Amino acid sequence: MIFHVTLEHAEDGWVVAECPALPGCVSQGKDEEKALENIKEAIIAWLWAEDQKATASLSPQPGRQSIVVAV
Repeated sequence: MIFHVTLEHAEDGWVVAECPALPGCVSQGKDEEKALENIKEAIIAWLWAEDQKATASLSPQPGRQSIVVAV
């Protein structure tokens, strides 16, 4: 998957990375490379948490099978 990310240099010298498509998905790093590495981990964690919330609300139904797909 591909996501757009914004980088902003904070006054304290840190680089803040944000993924606008995923509300609240923000990370930071001491430089751009580390900020990008950290936002990738944050995106994965954000998507995992959303999946967990969605699957917790599913009720079992006859004929419905739940499987995991890696993308």
